[in-house]
Amino acid sequence: MALPLRTNLKRFFCFIQKFKPPKRCFCAAVCPENKKPPGSARVFSGIQPTGVPHLGNYLGALENWVALQNQYPSVLYSIVDLHSITRPQDPDQLRNNILDMAASLLACGIDPQKVILFQQSQVPEHAELCWILGCLTSMPRLRHLPQWKMKTKLKNEGSVGLYTYPVLQAADILLYKSTHVPVGEDQVQHLELAQDLARIFNNSYGELFPEPRALLSSTRKVKSLRNPSTKMSKSDPQTVATITMTDSPDDIALKIRRAVTDFTSEVTFDPETRPGVSNLVMIHAAMAKISVEEALLQARGMDTGAYKGLVSEAVIQRLTPIREEIQRLRADRVHLEGLLAQGKHRARELAAPVLAEAQQRVGFC
Repeated sequence: MALPLRTNLKRFFCFIQKFKPPKRCFCAAVCPENKKPPGSARVFSGIQPTGVPHLGNYLGALENWVALQNQYPSVLYSIVDLHSITRPQDPDQLRNNILDMAASLLACGIDPQKVILFQQSQVPEHAELCWILGCLTSMPRLRHLPQWKMKTKLKNEGSVGLYTYPVLQAADILLYKSTHVPVGEDQVQHLELAQDLARIFNNSYGELFPEPRALLSSTRKVKSLRNPSTKMSKSDPQTVATITMTDSPDDIALKIRRAVTDFTSEVTFDPETRPGVSNLVMIHAAMAKISVEEALLQARGMDTGAYKGLVSEAVIQRLTPIREEIQRLRADRVHLEGLLAQGKHRARELAAPVLAEAQQRVGFC
């Protein structure tokens, strides 16, 4: 016998409500309703082993990493060497770069007693979960992500690893049931993929992964000293365009002295019309730990040439102790390898049960 219309409608709306997507909000930093109780929060982030970081890495990510280790009860930082081989790498150089990055993170203030610091490839659960999540990801979804479009813009080709790079990023995050991920604005779309995959897996196999939220940094991107329309990069062909964490005071002063500005001598902050000078003001403010307004007050009465000397002093003062500590740590490879080995064991203690549960849900065991 047919059910009454009211009953059918009621069942229909209950069905729709069951599969209604949750309210989306990606930035925990600005949305209090998405903040979890401190005891259940977990931060995950990774950095590729490109050797010693540059000033943009420090201000854009590492300085924030140091702050987060004191704000959250569970924090994992990974040297993501699996991601680095999406482009050809010299094996010996890669080994050195991994240790250089470990030394740099420690010198910047990362405390292995407060965080789990580990090498990604030494935790095989990352790659295993990546395969499961990859089977839940459509090719069009990956094709429109910025990593693929940016890296293949000049030539219409790229490796399968580069194509599926964002799925491995999602696995990195979800493997530890991370709740918060510090990201730049250019990485938000990749985090959205991790959120989508958490939801797809949970809807298909039962609740397992929380949807991670973005912790957006308030720091502006550091621009190239020679071309302020692009961000500072280690791959910049002009070596004077990038300040690395191990540059000597003389090198830092030279690079800032040769930084591109414009024909106006007054120091002002206007990123749209005066990107070169504004980049120096931002660097000065960030390294001196003052506001942009305070930096401009200190620059009052100076022309851009004299102001570059003030910027150099601020950068040298902050980077000198970091440079000296990197050099000290680099000389003790056994110590660095031991710390990464400890981090690997601690990371696997968290990762193994989550992967086992995911495998059981999928039907592998």
